[in-house]
Amino acid sequence: MATKLALFVFFVSFSFFSPTLASVITNGIDYWCDKTPNPQTCKYFMKQKGNSFVPKQKPEFRKMAVQVALERAQNAQSHNKGLEKKCRNDKEKAAWADCMKLYEETILQLNQTIDSTKSTDFDVQTWLSAALTNLETCRTSFVELGVSDFLLPQMMSNNVTELISNTLALNNDDSFLPQTFKRGFPSWLKAGDRKLLQSSYVTPNLFVAKDGSGNFTTIKEALDVAANRSGSGRFVIRVKSGIYMENLEIGSKLKNIMLVGDSMRTTIITGNRSVVGGSTTFNSSTVAVTGQGFIAQGITFRNTAGPQNHQAVALRSGSDLSVFYRCGFEGYQDTLYVHSQRQFYKECYIYGTVDFIFGNAAVVLQNCMIYARRPMDNQKNMVTAQGRTDPNQNTGISIHNSRVMAAADLALVLSSFKTYLGRPWKEYSRTVFMQTYLDSLVDPAGWSEWDGDFALDTLYYGEYKNLGPGSSTTGRVTWKGYHVITNATEASNFTVANFIAGTSWLPDTGIPFTSGL
Repeated sequence: MATKLALFVFFVSFSFFSPTLASVITNGIDYWCDKTPNPQTCKYFMKQKGNSFVPKQKPEFRKMAVQVALERAQNAQSHNKGLEKKCRNDKEKAAWADCMKLYEETILQLNQTIDSTKSTDFDVQTWLSAALTNLETCRTSFVELGVSDFLLPQMMSNNVTELISNTLALNNDDSFLPQTFKRGFPSWLKAGDRKLLQSSYVTPNLFVAKDGSGNFTTIKEALDVAANRSGSGRFVIRVKSGIYMENLEIGSKLKNIMLVGDSMRTTIITGNRSVVGGSTTFNSSTVAVTGQGFIAQGITFRNTAGPQNHQAVALRSGSDLSVFYRCGFEGYQDTLYVHSQRQFYKECYIYGTVDFIFGNAAVVLQNCMIYARRPMDNQKNMVTAQGRTDPNQNTGISIHNSRVMAAADLALVLSSFKTYLGRPWKEYSRTVFMQTYLDSLVDPAGWSEWDGDFALDTLYYGEYKNLGPGSSTTGRVTWKGYHVITNATEASNFTVANFIAGTSWLPDTGIPFTSGL
């Protein structure tokens, strides 16, 4: 440490009058910046800082690069606050409000990357991937509401996206980072949380009951109490049977919340926001959660907007190390928004039509029942729409040991509608189905284009040892990015152990899981 400090002082003392030393510094920064996807952006902002320290190792330069990205994101957030008064209509105001939240989350994740001393490379890649996803979601909110012409360029002309993309490239030595599993769950699940999930009864901190027999009649009231608790240990809210018409936001400051219902059939949280109704997709969710370590058990999340109102999210999760066990997700288009970070779904029921499992998390769905419903006339069902925008993001959707079936309303008219396993929402879309039962509703082609040949070479879609009448790969698409996986080693990259580092965190939740194939 003393040696580094002395070297730093030497550079600072002599750089002002030593052309040779200044050249060394410039060439040193150029050397590292040339290893990034956006070298000119890197060089410009690195030199703007006037930093006279020449990094010798990649981790040193990566930390500098993250710091530059953080400073630009903070500047952008400050600038964007002043744009509220320029909003010309309610749609621009709605998209602007999304972006303010998303930039705040990006700043949080960049800070977390810099501050954490015990984080793994997988942690860092997760947080940087989420930071980049947030900015893409900001852009999407303006585009889907048809108001991208005026305010959006002012909010995004800050190079933050390029700077974060650079940090991802610097951190990513391997496409898949080795992870571990423990007792059928990702290893990131703490032992205490695992016991909670495996217990036949969980002692709650608070009861919520519609009939007045609990501490509160709404979930929002219980969350408000949790927000004001001391510390951030596990806080359990028991939600008794009933239909709770609430739109809930469990924010980043609300960590380690657990919602436990009586069962997914009897404890239901419902809302009806939609894009046609004036919301953005991001803000249409009945329940949105970003607080780290969120767990839900025995609850159904529902959006009743219906297919005619297009995008209408039942649950959106950007909660790192989040778990959903024996939960239901009911909607039509865009039911389950696996937005970002590490997530695990076990023994869940998911209902929808178009892109009904979508987003850019690193997510594994295991032992789940996935039901395609009857869409609108002339629509096609898409089970997934994965949103990876950068080849270095450690994100994707992995569906393992599950079942893809027709819901009762679709089963009656099965020949009238096509159903596909997914389509590429973004350029590096990544989705795999492994050891999963695919019923006859799945079209022989398996997968669908999004728009012409967009992303067909850059996506990664895989199938491994699936079964059922819809599982034959003989008639599948022939895209460069589509893979029939025959190698167990390749398939194991997408398991709970390897894809979401599940064995490091899932055991503590108490939810049973299978770590490998």
